[in-house]
Amino acid sequence: MHGSVYTVSDVMTRTVVALAAGAAFKEIVRTMEGRRISALPVVDTGNRVVGVVSEADLLRKEEFRDSAPERGPRARPPAGLEKARAVTAADLMTSPAVTVRPDATLGQAARVMARRNVKRLPVVDDDGVLRGIVSRSDLLRVFLRPDAAIADEVQREVLAGRLPEGIESIRVDVDEGVVTLTGRVRDTSVVPLAVRLVRSVEGVVDVRSELTGPPHRAALEPDLVREEDARGPASQPRS
Repeated sequence: MHGSVYTVSDVMTRTVVALAAGAAFKEIVRTMEGRRISALPVVDTGNRVVGVVSEADLLRKEEFRDSAPERGPRARPPAGLEKARAVTAADLMTSPAVTVRPDATLGQAARVMARRNVKRLPVVDDDGVLRGIVSRSDLLRVFLRPDAAIADEVQREVLAGRLPEGIESIRVDVDEGVVTLTGRVRDTSVVPLAVRLVRSVEGVVDVRSELTGPPHRAALEPDLVREEDARGPASQPRS
């Protein structure tokens, strides 16, 4: 593993409150209220995750409290009415559950949360057994890394470790997670790669590049060059 690539197992909560499929409605509400948790995984007898019950699932009952029952043989019940009538976790839960593996990167977990619009993910092993829970706030912990630790990793693992031939002398400054790179490089084509690699370091908020290429000798004006060529070699002084 290169550098300090954080995975879900590094930040997840390992002691997890879970529900049995037969957990009653009020028991679920009491558990969420007492633990200040907005969603709970539902597990079977083998501790495998089979679903998730969220506050949104529970609120269906309040949403349809004043709704009249559907009428007629062809009437279709509105979406959510089935959960509004549920009294156990098995009927309330969203299944299959959106889960993540312990070895997933924080970026992968964040993308799953964003795409599936969930605030927390049960963490399961290859057999689907519950191993932990990871929340949005857990994923943000990586930004608490000290600036000194980030600077050390950028210098040691990224610049010296990945770009030893393209980097000559670069200064790395980190302030509140923002990395500033200053100095010269022999080949400016490596600058975009260096910035991308630094940005991938855990805890980096942003990267500012002030890198420049090697110094160049000032070129003579074309007229001066032609004049030098016309004069030819310099004559030796007479003794």
